[in-house]
Amino acid sequence: MPAKGKHRRSTTQRLTRAAAVASAGGAALALPLIGATGAHAATGDAAPAATTYTVKAGDTLAKIAAAQHVDGGWQKLYEANKKVVGADAGLIKPGQQLTLEGAAPAAATTTSTATADYVKPVDGPVGTAYHASGSSWSSGYHTGTDFVVSTGTAVKAVGAGTVVSAGWDGSYGNEVVIKHADGDYSQYAHLSSIGVSAGQTVTAGQQIGLSGATGNVTGPHLHFEIRTSPQYGSDIDPLTYLRDHGVTL
Repeated sequence: MPAKGKHRRSTTQRLTRAAAVASAGGAALALPLIGATGAHAATGDAAPAATTYTVKAGDTLAKIAAAQHVDGGWQKLYEANKKVVGADAGLIKPGQQLTLEGAAPAAATTTSTATADYVKPVDGPVGTAYHASGSSWSSGYHTGTDFVVSTGTAVKAVGAGTVVSAGWDGSYGNEVVIKHADGDYSQYAHLSSIGVSAGQTVTAGQQIGLSGATGNVTGPHLHFEIRTSPQYGSDIDPLTYLRDHGVTL
């Protein structure tokens, strides 16, 4: 947001299975794929085993897909393991065993760690930077990055995910918060109108509202945050996040 603006703390495959084995916790399933149509006789050639990956602490579907070079990214990985992961693509648990359908061979690795299908939230230049300091903000610094745009500019989801909140939030005005598959959250504030609702799934680049000047602002712009939780105070550098996900700014 512009330097004169203020933010105050808010108050408020389908798979053919060879086996389905419950983990000790009862939540995770190991689902190795059968490598050919039908089983081979004991005296015949064995079907090739599917490539699998065991989830470790700190993993996300996006990180796994990038590291294992899954063709189709985290979306393909999630589609192949929906019955293991469950309805929330952003919630995976250590010990879960995922099938890496579409994983490229080691020779196809690249040095890039960026995940595909992320976009800039709005077409406009960057204004007030992340962590700009001053008394304008209750935390003592700017918790997001502002994009200078006029009222009514289309605001887009930076990546696929699930809307966790959409509505009025005090000094942020009309805002939308989206949880992404990597476990982080994006926030879009001061909107003039909101085009999505809580619980709705969105795709990267999908319009979720229009920019505006609602809440505690001095003029129209988009205040954009990336957070490690849906709550105020868990912010991380949003431009670094976007660049790490392949977005050119």
